[in-house]
Amino acid sequence: MTRVSVAERARLSALIGRRAFRSLVGGLSTHPLMRWRYGSAKTDRLVIAPQDLRTADATRAAEIYAGRFAFAGKVVICDRRTPFEMTPPSDEWAAILLSFAWLRHLRAADSAITRANARSLIDDWINAQGSWHPVGWQPEILSRRIICWLSQSPFVLQDADARFYRRFIRSLSRQVRYLRRNLSECREGLPRLQALIALTFATLCLQGLSGQLRPTARRLIEELRAQVLPDGGHISRNPGALVELLIDLLPLRQLFSARNLQPPQAINNAIDRMMPMLRFFRHPDGNFAQFNGMGPTPVDLLATVLAYDDARGTPVSNAPHSGYQRIDAGPTVLLMDTGRPPPVALSQEAHAGCLSFEMSWKQHRLVVNCGLPAMNKENWRQVARATAAHSTVTFNDTSSCRFLESKSVRRLLAGAPIVAGPHTVKVERGDGATLTASHDGYAGDFGIVHGRTVRISADGDTVEGEDTFTGAGGGDIPARAADDFAIRFHLHPAVKANRLSEGRGVILLMPDKEVWIFATLGETVHVEESVYLAGSDGPRRAVQIVIYGKARETAKVRWSFRHTPPVVHGAKPDRFDEPELPL
Repeated sequence: MTRVSVAERARLSALIGRRAFRSLVGGLSTHPLMRWRYGSAKTDRLVIAPQDLRTADATRAAEIYAGRFAFAGKVVICDRRTPFEMTPPSDEWAAILLSFAWLRHLRAADSAITRANARSLIDDWINAQGSWHPVGWQPEILSRRIICWLSQSPFVLQDADARFYRRFIRSLSRQVRYLRRNLSECREGLPRLQALIALTFATLCLQGLSGQLRPTARRLIEELRAQVLPDGGHISRNPGALVELLIDLLPLRQLFSARNLQPPQAINNAIDRMMPMLRFFRHPDGNFAQFNGMGPTPVDLLATVLAYDDARGTPVSNAPHSGYQRIDAGPTVLLMDTGRPPPVALSQEAHAGCLSFEMSWKQHRLVVNCGLPAMNKENWRQVARATAAHSTVTFNDTSSCRFLESKSVRRLLAGAPIVAGPHTVKVERGDGATLTASHDGYAGDFGIVHGRTVRISADGDTVEGEDTFTGAGGGDIPARAADDFAIRFHLHPAVKANRLSEGRGVILLMPDKEVWIFATLGETVHVEESVYLAGSDGPRRAVQIVIYGKARETAKVRWSFRHTPPVVHGAKPDRFDEPELPL
């Protein structure tokens, strides 16, 4: 286990104390005797509705009308009952149902029947959970529901009678007041920022809330400045957070203009910084690199957001504040994690993947991290967060970060934050295609610093790497250290791998029948099973290349990926003549 410093213990204790206090206050605020504060309505109408940039599927409207609710890989058939009375098959299913994100599918069909169905389901929710519910009124779900109700209100309220209109506005106003008064209950990071975006939407859309606009916008600006880093990355270091933020911030900026108000400059600045980072994290096939909680790339949302990018320039190569590096050489792209873990309060989804990298060639990904699935995340989360699920080095089957293990505290903090990890991550760029980095995540327990150098040829056909292991003080590795290492290269499921008979190399066949060769100078190479969790269709079988050794015996391991001429037409894809090794 990585030792936890006094400062880290103090930060963790402070976080636990804050969360315990907020949980207590939040519990008191939901007592029936306290809910009267959210009952009175001061607004009587909507003055405008925000645009919804999320894509919709009109064919799903028929399923919902038939009482078939398919969310997060689970299907619930209501059989003439309201879905809000059904037992949720999973927390993810419940979150999607109660967020009302599915209203956009009904709107896509846009008929008198779907409008009546939407109003009926909203009425059912108001009757069943409109006063309060332990799940449906959680800040993260509540924020999303407010945004969905506002953005879909033109569809829902078209042809509605006065009674439903009043019930809808009264319930929406109640939810907005509840969220505003319980904003401190939101988890720090993206959930809190999304809650402030929802409140800003509401103050612009609902009549009578204009007096709340200035303080709400001020808090939103403060969060944007704290969470969107100078290079455009998010403080959680999750690339997917950028898409989630932009899909809400872009309509919010439009809404200010539609109300004849100048959008806060902080919103414009945040959008302008985040847009280039979308291109930074993209492989040539359009998918994001799998770092720090990133799951399957929401291709539809990403395409929508990128349509608002006026610059459309070449991605930057250095994101020092976010802790990532990128190398573009010919058709080859390499992305590396060279950052420290995010702050404790924002690390519930962060991964222990320091110095891991992903590599693609043309439209095909070659080396990847395992990523996180779109569904059943909690079943895979701790496996996906481990260093072994990344294309980097592990020592003694442990991760370079330590995750909080106490179940009771994890429940309080809504996840397992990182409580210890790399303190010092050094990065140097040589020429445009050379990168050298090191981290001390294993220094505390094993006295070892891991260094990695990657160099790509100008044509992108050769990627040479070197992993080095030195003592934490710059000298030899201490004799007491357990120094068994494993260097892992997880391969994309579309790549086929055959180990050469003498054990020092692997032939890699790409989907387009192009061939790459992985080789070492002398170390034995193993091909083992792996799993690619971030597939669009769920987890997929894959393989990984692994090099084992002892750091005191092998302080330096050199390896390379080299592109070779295409396979001869007609050759079988999984059998090869063994060429000479390039090293």
